[in-house]
Amino acid sequence: MAKNSDDFDKLLLSAIDEALNSLGESVKQSIYFHIEHKFNVAKDKIPKNLEAFQGGLEKIFGTGACFIEILILKNLYSKVGLPLKEEGEQLEFVRYVNAVKESFLKKMRVSET
Repeated sequence: MAKNSDDFDKLLLSAIDEALNSLGESVKQSIYFHIEHKFNVAKDKIPKNLEAFQGGLEKIFGTGACFIEILILKNLYSKVGLPLKEEGEQLEFVRYVNAVKESFLKKMRVSET
């Protein structure tokens, strides 16, 4: 199961990278720098520290962080092959990521049998 979890982490990092890249390469690198140095979350450790990553985005961008979170989620759900269904007005980034991870892992277990 660790392999499937690692596969999901790679998809998540790719989705984050694509979302931040839409802001420009230098902005993306700056965000990664600040997340790592001010919030102690290295890029490769983001999947295991989603709350800290989200908190960093919110401290950097304030309410604008939700737009980046939505971009990340859209990319991630697309990579996994699921539709993103936003429920209510308050998007809960970590909950959505955990939900798609659970679906991804379940799909991988089914395909292995």
